[in-house]
Order: sequence, then structure tokens, then C-alpha cells
Amino acid sequence: MIVRWGLEELGAVLAELGVEQPLLVTSERFAELRLPVSSRFTGVRPHSPVDAISAAITAAEGADGVVGLGGGSAIDSSKAVASATGVPLVAVPTTYSGAEWTSYFGMRDEARGVKTGGSGPGTAGIVYEPALTLDLPRTETVGTALNALAHCAEALYAGPCGDASEGARLLGRHLPEVVAAPGDRTARTGLLEGAMHAGRALAERGLFLGHAMAQALGGRYGLSHGAMNALCLPPALRFNEVAVPDALAALGVALGVDDPVARCEELAALGGFGRLRDLGVPEAELRELAVAAAARPGARANPRPVTPEDVEGLFRSIW
Repeated sequence: MIVRWGLEELGAVLAELGVEQPLLVTSERFAELRLPVSSRFTGVRPHSPVDAISAAITAAEGADGVVGLGGGSAIDSSKAVASATGVPLVAVPTTYSGAEWTSYFGMRDEARGVKTGGSGPGTAGIVYEPALTLDLPRTETVGTALNALAHCAEALYAGPCGDASEGARLLGRHLPEVVAAPGDRTARTGLLEGAMHAGRALAERGLFLGHAMAQALGGRYGLSHGAMNALCLPPALRFNEVAVPDALAALGVALGVDDPVARCEELAALGGFGRLRDLGVPEAELRELAVAAAARPGARANPRPVTPEDVEGLFRSIW
């Protein structure tokens, strides 16, 4: 994996990979950004809908590489394109999702209201540019940072993990600073470094219950994955504490607190996220939603066995 800091390094990374005709996969937000690319697909949408990915794959005809620039949806979309075409991918993340470190990608089937996915060769290069995060809205900043923190917390379930601990430390330190001063490049850089460590921990250890709950909510209702992780991480940590007390203790050390779950709630509150009822999730569908979440791979791999009844109770605690 090639990892560089500074957008000016993108051309060199592409050259090192032998890419001469790269396709940019991004959203309209970055449509006019000056980059060393040959063609552009700017139709990325939240949750990477399958029809948008199909259009991006069509746009990749003739490209010998892909540059995925944006948040988790842009990176997942570009991974899907790279997987379908067999060309190398360079990721330029503009949020804190950590998607650039994994080989799998999520997609949303909007007609069925479910999250699907696939996997491919993974990312060949990553270019981090803090300047691209300076105008990230507060909700996206906090949501994707909590997604990264969830990667750290869940990685610790399997035992000590240097990237998870360092990621949690940086995220816990710099997120309040960024919320207080969104344009502070030093704080943004620290937050992005934390997300980088979290992504590496994610790639090593995988996803568990909190993410499974967030994925079920996002797939069914199209809700922000970051916001859903911010809401789902604390109850999932409380549920798992009896099975992995050392993991919670390690998370507390990284965050510099005695009660890491309460600290996660405090950090999530910086995003102003309400309860599930405030986001349009019907109480009558919580049971069905819990069944879907409990069936997801992350829930099945959870360190404490979890039933649909357990998940329903967790959903109700944040409804």
C-alpha cells in the first residue's frame, strides 16, 4: 500500500502505479477540483446505490486506473469500479470513514431497502489531504469520526491493537477541537491521522455488532452511516462489556477516561444527533430491523452471542 500526505502527491502515486488514464469517481461537490485525471464520473450518491455504481463502471471504459475522492460512499463506489474493471485504485478520503483501508465495499439496493456489498483487490494507494476536510459540515465530521472510533473500539475486542488505541486517542483528542474550530488545519490533520489508524485497525480486525446495527438502519432508511454509528456504538459497547471487559478498559485508557461508553456518548452528542424516532424510524419496525441486524456478518461475529431480541432491546434504548 502506497500512503502519501498532500494532494500534490497524487500524480506521483499514479505514475508509480503505471496509471496514465485515470477515471475520477466522486460527487458533484468535487466535480471541478483540479486533479491529474483523464475523465470524471461525478454521480456518486450516499450509500453507493447499485444504479450509480453501474453508471460509474460504464464511465470507466478506457481508463487504466481509478481515483476515488470523497467520503465512504465515493471510496466504496470506486472500489466497486476497480473490482469490476481490474484496474488499480488510489483513494483520496475527505471524511473519517476509513473505507480506503478495506477490500470490501458496501452498496445500497434502494428498491429492497438493504445494504449489499462485494470485495475486490483493495486500494493500491492512498493520498491524505487535510485541506479537503476543512469545510466538512459538523454532522459529517462528527458522524464519520464516530464511525472511525467504532472501528477502533471493535478492533480491541480481539485484544491489544496499536492502531486501534492510537486511533481512539487521536480521535478523542481532536474531534472536540475540530467542532470548536472547524477550519483549524492542525486539528483536522490530527483527526485524519486518527481515522487513518482506525482504518488500519478495521482492515486487520473487522466489524461487529455496532456496525451491524448501523448498516441495517442505513440500508433500510438511507440514514447516514456515520450518524448511525454515533447512535449505535454506545449501546453495543455496553452489551459487549461483560464479554470483553479488557477491550473496554483499553478503550478507556486510549480516550483518557474511566467510562469510555459515556465518553463515546459525549463525542457523539457533538454532532447533535437525535434519537431514532427523530430520524423517522418507526417504532413498529424495530423488531423487523433487529432481525435484519442480527443476521448481518458483524453481529454473527460479535464476541458476545446476540439474538434479534437483544438487538431489538438495543434499538429501543436509542429509539
